[in-house]
Formats: sequence, C-alpha cells, structure tokens
Amino acid sequence: MKIRMILGCIICSVAAASAAAAERVYLHPDEFINRTFANSAPPAQALWVAPELRQELQNQFGWRPGMRVRYWQDGERTAWILDEIGKDKPITAGVVVARGEIETVEVLVFRESRGWEIQLPRFTAQFVSARLTPDQHLTQSIDGITGATLSVKAMKRMARVALRLHDQTPTESAQQILSRAD
Repeated sequence: MKIRMILGCIICSVAAASAAAAERVYLHPDEFINRTFANSAPPAQALWVAPELRQELQNQFGWRPGMRVRYWQDGERTAWILDEIGKDKPITAGVVVARGEIETVEVLVFRESRGWEIQLPRFTAQFVSARLTPDQHLTQSIDGITGATLSVKAMKRMARVALRLHDQTPTESAQQILSRAD
C-alpha cells in the first residue's frame, strides 16, 4: 500500500513537471510591449469587437474573439498580444503592425509538445511587411515547418487577425481629436 502511494506521488510529480516543461516562455508579454515601444509603452487600450466584426473573424479567420481585444497604439503603430490554439494548446504571439503591414511577429509563449521552431527568427521574419489582400489572406507566402503544420497555421491566423484588428483602430488624427475632447 505504501509503495503504491509513493509510486502514485512520483507519477503525479513527473506528469506535473512534464506539463510545466511544455510551456516555454521566450519573451514575457510585458517585455515585448516595453521593447516594442522603447520602454515608453502607451497605455493598453481595448478594441470592442462589434457583432459584424466578430462574425467576420470567426468565418474568415477561424478566430473567436472575446467582447474586446487589448492592444497598444502609438500613432499608426499597434501591438497585439494574441493567443491561438496550435494542435492542442494556446500559442501566445506578439504582432506589431505599422501603417497596415506587419513590422514584427514574435512567439512569446509556446505550450505545445512539438513545433517550437516557429519561434525562430528565420520563420517569424517571413511575416515582415505582410499585408492583407482584399480576400483577407497574407500578401506573402509563409513557408511551413515539417511537424509544425498546426502551429504554423496558428501563427498565420494570428498575423491576419492582427492586421484586420489594426484596421479597426482609430487613426492618429482621430486619437488627437478624442484627446482634445477630454
């Protein structure tokens, strides 16, 4: 009986350790925001997702947003921290969009058992300068990674979503008008 209890504890400990080891934090989201805005990050804002946009994001992108999405904006530059399921678990990525094109994409937290290669600069660099086409696809082809197909698809989906959400943010001139009204 005592041996079974000890073995049960060992098995639980190993399972918990392997589950914790599966989460790899490459860059903490706060660090991503601070680095993106040179340690002068603007306050976080909330983009309220209208029902029509929610439907579009679900139908066109396969992405299910909440009622609002948090983002940071400085002029025509926005930063988004998004989560998307790879195979089984969420991948957290940071996407910076400037003037309607991707400036940078980074994997911040990876939780899957395989496909970690999507965090490598040679993969994420493929997104730089990508825009959305009229039919909501990326203007650039993104090469896949053997064994990481679902993680690659998740990254492409997050890039497309960030570009589409960027289109919904107020322009710099609108922000100036709103701040004067305060």
